[in-house]
Amino acid sequence: MKIVLKNLTKKFPNRNKKAGGDVIAVNNFDFEIPDGTLVGLLGPSGCGKSTTLNLISGLETPTEGSIFFGEDDVTKLPPENRGVGLVFQSYALYPHLTVFKNIQFPLENLRGSEKLTKEEMEKRVNEAAKLVQIDMLLERKPSELSGGQQQRVAIARALVKMPRVLLLDEPLSNLDARLRLQTREEIRRIQKETNITTVFVTHDQDEAMSISDIIVVMKDGMVQQIGKPQEVYDNPVNLFVAKFLGTPPINVFEGEVKENKLFINNEAVLDIKNVDNRKVFVAIRPEGFIPSSSGALTCNLGRLEVMGRDVSIVSTHPSSLNDTIRSIVNSESIVSENLKEVKFDLKPNKVYIFDHDTEERIIFEV
Repeated sequence: MKIVLKNLTKKFPNRNKKAGGDVIAVNNFDFEIPDGTLVGLLGPSGCGKSTTLNLISGLETPTEGSIFFGEDDVTKLPPENRGVGLVFQSYALYPHLTVFKNIQFPLENLRGSEKLTKEEMEKRVNEAAKLVQIDMLLERKPSELSGGQQQRVAIARALVKMPRVLLLDEPLSNLDARLRLQTREEIRRIQKETNITTVFVTHDQDEAMSISDIIVVMKDGMVQQIGKPQEVYDNPVNLFVAKFLGTPPINVFEGEVKENKLFINNEAVLDIKNVDNRKVFVAIRPEGFIPSSSGALTCNLGRLEVMGRDVSIVSTHPSSLNDTIRSIVNSESIVSENLKEVKFDLKPNKVYIFDHDTEERIIFEV
């Protein structure tokens, strides 16, 4: 099911009466979600991603704009008539019901031509439970399940209605690190098997990038960038996107372009073309550093963190906006911990520059 959002806007009354005006939670969101894709809505708390999900589901009514499922305008359609499956951060399972009864519950509320027989409901429940691999747990109560198993019950309950659209709002936040990894892989598998158009809300960029076909990066209710995860990572349109994506985060420096050279603290770190002389922010991905005794960029060495196949060189620099600079290099790269300074050459394709005032990306050639 294709989802089309046209100029979608949601305003809430400002609780601060002295400030007046409205709070714009979603601002002119314009996007088409292709049929059968998994889209990650990504951004910090308060950026509008959950509000966008609630607008799609019908739990919130847009102030302006329209929502289409396929060719159907569902903007004013109540949630129960939209054919959506919802999974929240809270599992919201009924503690007194078995897993089977929890999954079956939405089917018991169907009326008219959609009403199912007992046998049909049982078949649907068994199919949904098998899909999320909890078919052996149907007689248990929620208190007898792990967090990951409870989350799977919540997903099965959303899927049992055979929704046209699946909406997931921070579904992994209550799980520990290992379960988060396992469950996000399961969500991706389930989405691929069912081919249901899925919108996944998260503030965790690792989650979004690992399972999404498309990511939408949001800030203050506005879309910053839309694209395939790797494309957005490789080509951020502004400094916010560059800083938000990547683990460890990108390293940002105060810099300057002078006479076709990129300077960081009086060191010419890169020869560049087609950029006027100006102050800039220089952002370097952790994997963009090459240790070299004659390197162009000099940093103050802090420590080395050995991570198996890689080594993280932790350093500082007077022009850095980060407290520490993290450079990820091959474990075979030899850097002595006894040194006070470490020098780096830079990989041009891992270096980005942004206008100092607008923070918009500046494209350069080398």
